[in-house]
Amino acid sequence: MEDKKTALYNEHIKLKAKMVPFGGWLMPVQYEGIIKEHLTTRESAGLFDVSHMGEVYIKGKDSLKFLQSIVAQDVSTISEGSAIYCHLTNDKGGVVDDLIIYNSKGIIDDVDYFAVINASRINNDIPYMREYAKGFDVEVINKSDDFSMLALQGKNAKFIIEKMGVDLLNQPKFFKFIKTKLDNIDVILTRTGYTGEDGFEIIFENKYASVLWNKILSYKKDYNVVPVGLGARDTLRLEAGLPLYGHELSEDTTPIESSLGFFVPKDKKENYCGKDLIMKQKLKTSPLRKKLFPFIMLDRQIARADYEVYINNKKSGYVTSGVPSPTLQKNIGFCMIDFKGLEPDLVAKLNNPTESIGMNIQIMVRNKLYDAQIVKKPFLKKNYEK
Repeated sequence: MEDKKTALYNEHIKLKAKMVPFGGWLMPVQYEGIIKEHLTTRESAGLFDVSHMGEVYIKGKDSLKFLQSIVAQDVSTISEGSAIYCHLTNDKGGVVDDLIIYNSKGIIDDVDYFAVINASRINNDIPYMREYAKGFDVEVINKSDDFSMLALQGKNAKFIIEKMGVDLLNQPKFFKFIKTKLDNIDVILTRTGYTGEDGFEIIFENKYASVLWNKILSYKKDYNVVPVGLGARDTLRLEAGLPLYGHELSEDTTPIESSLGFFVPKDKKENYCGKDLIMKQKLKTSPLRKKLFPFIMLDRQIARADYEVYINNKKSGYVTSGVPSPTLQKNIGFCMIDFKGLEPDLVAKLNNPTESIGMNIQIMVRNKLYDAQIVKKPFLKKNYEK
């Protein structure tokens, strides 16, 4: 099947972007270079085409009841105009997808909630959600082809948004969103992102994509905003300790095993797919089968996804993601360590943050083991606007 193109494909070509297949789409991996794009986002502002992401409307009398039955988070805690990070789970407690759910009552006409889902999971998530919607008075509407989406990230993002029509006092706070106009174009403006920096994600009709893209880039001289591709998006999210579906998250791994237990409340009353195992792991009444750990290479080698991880010269897991960090100038990554076959004392140490942080591991790079060290995530402090 031919890869899809976003409404901004021609704009990327004009900017001489290097295009690559990603999640069924043809997307820009870089423009002027990953390191420059990464550092400029950290220092001023970066603009990302994330129109490949999926959008789903959820509407109907049972909208909340339905969502509570399919995600581990407690969606009832978010008020109108607020959003929450969630895991769509299966019967085994594994993660079908990670998504952001927005309470859109009173903001989007006749829509109770909308969700932004991963591009590579659209064709999986929609049928999955519709199957579980049976028996509920709810509609699951795939709006992915109707909208484009931009991410404007970095400390200058709020000033660019101000120039485009929304003053600083009226901009949404972190994980809040509003329906507004940017440069007289109707948009949903959310204060979310995937970089660890303050910033926004902007959702709008496809026909306005080029206009908004070029308008934001016109502020390059005043606010040093540059277009950013998937390469820097990956290094930025990894520095911020953020997971990527298909790497840190999978249908065979629970949120607890992905070290995302913070997003699984203990006191949610409603039942959801896989809750029994997830809660046993959360409450430590059932042992983890494996666990995700952040690491920094002690050698100069770069650990890439799927490289083997060793502890005490014994194969014990694999790298889920690994990149050179432009900010830290170190090689960083995540690895999944399988507890099966490890000594009980070692498993106990790995499950105790005071003992696991600083622990040495080895990673196989081109048939040779190199030293790495488990560290605390995120790799650098997030700069969200609170």
